[in-house]
Amino acid sequence: MICVALPGLAISTEAGQLTGRGLEGFYRAGRRVLSRCEVRVAGQEPLPVQALLAAADRARFVGTLRTLAQTGPDPDVCVERNRFADGTERITLHSSAPRPLRVPVEVALGTDLADLRAIASGETGPELPAGVHGSGLRWSCAAGTATVTAEPPPADALASTGLLRWELLLPPGGSTSLELRVRPDGVGPLRTAGRAATSPLAPARAEGDDPRAATLLRTSIEDLQALLLRDAAHPGDVHLAAGVPWRCGPAPEDALVAARMVLPLGTGLAGGTLRALARTQLAGPGPTAGMIPGPRRDAGPHLPPQCTGAEATLLFPVLLAEARRWGLPEQEAEELLPAAERCLNWLRRSVGDGLYLRDAHPGGLVRCETQAHAHRAALLGADLLDAGGRPGGEGLRQWAQSLRQAFRADFWVDDRGGGRPAAARIQDSRPVSPLGACAVHLLDTGLLGRGEPAPGLLDKVQTEHLARLLGGPLMDSGWGLRGLGAKEPGHNPFGHRAGAVRIQETALAVAGLAAADYEKEAVALLRGVLAAAEAFAYRLPEMYAGEQRTQGGAPLPHPAACRPAAIPAAAGVLLLTTLAGIRPDAPAGTVTLRPMRSAPLGEIGFTGLRVAGAPFSVRVSRLGLAMVEEAADGLQLGV
Repeated sequence: MICVALPGLAISTEAGQLTGRGLEGFYRAGRRVLSRCEVRVAGQEPLPVQALLAAADRARFVGTLRTLAQTGPDPDVCVERNRFADGTERITLHSSAPRPLRVPVEVALGTDLADLRAIASGETGPELPAGVHGSGLRWSCAAGTATVTAEPPPADALASTGLLRWELLLPPGGSTSLELRVRPDGVGPLRTAGRAATSPLAPARAEGDDPRAATLLRTSIEDLQALLLRDAAHPGDVHLAAGVPWRCGPAPEDALVAARMVLPLGTGLAGGTLRALARTQLAGPGPTAGMIPGPRRDAGPHLPPQCTGAEATLLFPVLLAEARRWGLPEQEAEELLPAAERCLNWLRRSVGDGLYLRDAHPGGLVRCETQAHAHRAALLGADLLDAGGRPGGEGLRQWAQSLRQAFRADFWVDDRGGGRPAAARIQDSRPVSPLGACAVHLLDTGLLGRGEPAPGLLDKVQTEHLARLLGGPLMDSGWGLRGLGAKEPGHNPFGHRAGAVRIQETALAVAGLAAADYEKEAVALLRGVLAAAEAFAYRLPEMYAGEQRTQGGAPLPHPAACRPAAIPAAAGVLLLTTLAGIRPDAPAGTVTLRPMRSAPLGEIGFTGLRVAGAPFSVRVSRLGLAMVEEAADGLQLGV
């Protein structure tokens, strides 16, 4: 049970007690400020009967106990604990007894003030000794201090055992509460980026025939709000952390991907993300000038690790170009254009006189996924340069056209089934051809003017073959798209890029297949993810096992997956808004709708989206027809 409102975090089991085992505890900025919080009432530990996430930042635990012998098997006291990510725990006792009850309540507290990295690697030390401090307890070590205060103040505070005690009077049928507040010393109440009135995410809503859509959209937006981080040096700029609990800091590629997926919620997050990352852009001279730095990541059993910095650099101009189409103010776009231009200059220098963008080392791989990113960046970047009156757009388009022609021959591997795209080509041009989810990036071509999708690297016949492969049983697990085909060497249902379902690729596949008019395959994947979302209480993890779906089964969680995480939460927004097919061009004052004609979830309506800086509402009927119900003044419906 994870409550999150970064930089605050609370992790516990469904039992509700914080025992200090494993990851349990309250955290602030990656440090565990309280590891143990165990409640006993009348000398008993409440029997857990329910645990649920009431919101992204709050969990509610309910337990019961008997204080009167004559009540038989029925409990007469209910203990409700509301736990907040900001470090607050509210404990309420409800009595059903026929007479007043005076009950002793004890809360045992402790902490090691360990950082998350040490906890994850099992390198934590013993609990620290406590000292009485005001109406609670305090712990100190070289790493910092933490304080727990209580309201009302306890009758006793025992530093030697870390114990707070109360004698509470419960009237017949009445309730009473106490509240604990956990704070690192010198730090006031938690102020999260997502709770401010200026949150960059519009509070959109969905309603329709399938109630799962409304729940998934609401939960996704709540999780995105909870994962927002504010740039300390530039508090006006917010961006997303990658995920909880392992990746609470920013990850450039994840932040850009997620911000692009949630453009239907407004361009504020895109603007803040782009500004924050522009400040990290590497200066020249040298081959890395213009890059957005990022760590290396695993690429599965058939390919070496790849640099996420290259992907982030190629995503930067794409996000800026599409944010402008969705309504990013022209002044903001102009201010960010030089950084996007430096990204495009890095692309041109890295390609040099060749056609392909290789990994940045001698004899580096030519990855299919990277070429898709580079091709999209060139086309959308060219439009961006033209709009800003900058040179270089035509050269990028010419290179992209040459890349398309060569790619369709060099990266297509023929087989008896009609062929497949190669995952990569190694130095002597031999293809690496396992069937994997990286191929979905070939369908994610980007948005040009007048609501037109950019051309892709595959021709029409190749796109059809890819759609059939992605919709086939080797790739579609029934819960979403496997990272690697089920019969490929090295397939592992739990493998990060070797067979697990990663929501990012599944959402991109649904959007790309729908845009290319392969709705049958898109709908199957969409329904699979919705079923998985229901199993995960609509808080999608970044990945889960790619085991084949069976009747009455459920998706298997991945033990190392972040949940909540930025991209899965953003993917929930993309998956649902794909049903309406919204393609805006705010500079031209138009919006085009290309809804899924099969209306796989029946009638669905969206309110509170943002296009051209104004609220936008759209409804798709059971016949697959879309109608705009609210839009900015002067915004015209394109054809």
